Amino acid sequence: MTNDYSMIRVKVPAGEILPQQLEKIAYLSETYSIGSAHFSTRENVQLHWVVLEDISEIMRGLAEVGMTSREACGNTVRNVMCAPLAGVCRDEAFDATPYAQATGTFFLRNPMCQNLPRKFKFNFTCCEDHGMVRMVDVGLVPQTREINGVMQRGFMIFLGGGQGNKAFLGHQLEGFTPDEDLLYTALAVLSVFDRLGDRKKMARNRLRYLVSEMGWEKFRNLVLKERALARSNQSVLTQLDTDGTPRGIRTPMRIADEAPAAVPSGFARWSHTNTIPQKQDGYRSVFITLEAGDITAAQLRSVAALCRDYSGECKARTGFHQNVVIRYVKEDDLPAMYSRLLEAGLAKTGALTMATTVGCSGTTSCNLALTNSHRLAKEVQRKLLELGIDEDPDFSNSSIKISGCPNSCGLHWMATLGFYGGGSRAGSSMYPVYQMLVGGRFDGHSSLGIPILRIPAKRVIPAILKVIELFREHKKPSDTLKSWLHRLVSGNGDGTIDTLDALKEELSPLTVAPSIEVDPDFYKDYGNEDNYHTKTGRGECAS
Repeated sequence: MTNDYSMIRVKVPAGEILPQQLEKIAYLSETYSIGSAHFSTRENVQLHWVVLEDISEIMRGLAEVGMTSREACGNTVRNVMCAPLAGVCRDEAFDATPYAQATGTFFLRNPMCQNLPRKFKFNFTCCEDHGMVRMVDVGLVPQTREINGVMQRGFMIFLGGGQGNKAFLGHQLEGFTPDEDLLYTALAVLSVFDRLGDRKKMARNRLRYLVSEMGWEKFRNLVLKERALARSNQSVLTQLDTDGTPRGIRTPMRIADEAPAAVPSGFARWSHTNTIPQKQDGYRSVFITLEAGDITAAQLRSVAALCRDYSGECKARTGFHQNVVIRYVKEDDLPAMYSRLLEAGLAKTGALTMATTVGCSGTTSCNLALTNSHRLAKEVQRKLLELGIDEDPDFSNSSIKISGCPNSCGLHWMATLGFYGGGSRAGSSMYPVYQMLVGGRFDGHSSLGIPILRIPAKRVIPAILKVIELFREHKKPSDTLKSWLHRLVSGNGDGTIDTLDALKEELSPLTVAPSIEVDPDFYKDYGNEDNYHTKTGRGECAS
């Protein structure tokens, strides 16, 4: 942003957002922004290019529908995330959503976390496969255990994970943390971080660096001691509504009870790649695919109407992949809902596949960005959908994530194929490049991507297509792209492509820069008519 404009980041605790809140954001985006909003990878909603004098009006409008931008930025507890499938996931022990909501409420405006060394993030999930619990400061997976014939709720807690210029996987605190110890544990971790975190070096003042420098065992023992003190010195902090029953499920107010006379063209492909059955019989969760998180004001209003007409809980959830999820949709209503999505321009397929590419805002609005990752992500998504990658089951559990700089707002460390932006030079001319990483994942076997080589921006799509070609040529019958690359990372590939070095050698011709006279477009970033140059300023990132 420039000195005359700002970005407003609106918190969406646990990712739950109501129809009236979507409509308010639509109004604010038309009145004070650029007529569209942006869903981030942290379940927030962002309004870009807001004139500074209009910020107070936006905050007032958000307050009218129970929303706030308070502590969405700054050195405090950020938006508390929860997996969009929490409460409907077939593999979860219980719904973690109420715990995420209560945690966010407790720390909002809490004096103890108004001046932390740096930002601090909580992620709740439904199961290890659907969350990012090892990639944040505190990640929590719901668990149960039986004690004297009674099932007790609790969490598996990971501490000290995070991304950025240097990424770390979180460490498991203990085998099982009872739910009554959840907030005591959170208080203990925050207290240790507040007391010992490095306030002098901004680049190294996240919790993950403190854990790395102190050593896990020393840090863990300190947290457990601090928790014992918190438990003895604090009263009961809060009572949570955690009976595990569906909350507020109702009969949707559909405009018509009958499905369309004919199933719309493309419905089967959309249903297969954008919906998932819930543990509640007869219901599905519908994932609305956006291009790099962008949605217009008119589309926000359409989503609000769809929530009212088709969702049994009359709300939406924001996701980790810059999308919107509408849950408790009756299976019989899917064709009619798809028709409405078509009318709104929101029926893109591939939401649950590699075709949906994550991309941070990049140089379109971020002062820290080095490349236009936002536009590149859209171009990648369009190309993969054109090629039908969303229909190929070999790519259903893979992902592509792109950041405009090393700060990881696009979550590139966690992607099957990850990219982050930078610049390079051929003679006296600069051109945009992306560091390519492979093999990242955030399921029950979380691992960070491995950097292999720097790909020029205009060669990223050819590089992705080359990887797809090599995968199809060398894979085993049981392989997906995700599992094939994992074998390469482990050095267990087959044939001529058996290691990452072999993959790198196949891709290396794409790194050769032509002269600016031969290919002037090579020296321009996506969405820019001028030759590339790097220019950054002060900013706030989501890493």
